[in-house]
Amino acid sequence: MEALAPALYLIPVTLGDSGTDRMLPPYNRSVIVQLRHFIVEDIRSARRFLKLVDRDIDIDALTFYELNEHSDPAAAGHCIAPLLKGEAMGLLSEAGCPAVADPGATAVAQAHAKGLPVVPLVGPSSIIMAVMGSGFNGQSFAFNGYLPVKDGERAAKLRQLERRAWSEDQTQLFIEAPYRNLKMLEAVLSVCRKDTQLCIAAGITCSEETIQTHTVAEWQKLPAPDIHKVPAIFLLYRG
Repeated sequence: MEALAPALYLIPVTLGDSGTDRMLPPYNRSVIVQLRHFIVEDIRSARRFLKLVDRDIDIDALTFYELNEHSDPAAAGHCIAPLLKGEAMGLLSEAGCPAVADPGATAVAQAHAKGLPVVPLVGPSSIIMAVMGSGFNGQSFAFNGYLPVKDGERAAKLRQLERRAWSEDQTQLFIEAPYRNLKMLEAVLSVCRKDTQLCIAAGITCSEETIQTHTVAEWQKLPAPDIHKVPAIFLLYRG
């Protein structure tokens, strides 16, 4: 096996209960088993993922640097210390691709600022897979993250995204905390125009996967989908 060049390797992880055999290329495993330093969102889940990749990995011989939404702003600089010494490092997200809607992006920025190589690996991205499965414009789309929680602010943001979907022919994506998914659906159906299209892509690659596209008017006539506490992406597009 060829030794890894010193670089920050961006390692996708599985989404939910999807297996590593289905979701991760063999090359990723060959990279992971050679790494001794990892930047992670949560050490416990990172250790669990690495054991799924290779049960023979000596977890206790690895060094983990935690970087998440609660980390000090200077943490990203400290996390890449092994990289600065010429050692290869891995960056793991909690689900899907690191540095995409993920605090690991700050570590990537630090690596670039120091002129250090960054190597993204192939793996599942729920954002891209949701666009693929929606039937909406895949040439122009925007991921907007979480919308405001307060009703009035959320309604205003939904109207803004809907206007962009229609005026710019651009697919608009956003997410919500899984336990508030049905509340978000209720907001979309009460705020958006009836001919606007809504796709809900939930549990992508997992046993509960469902991807449905309907107009707002059609959604209003359907039973609520079973998406409570299931990670989901909402997509708006013009009718």
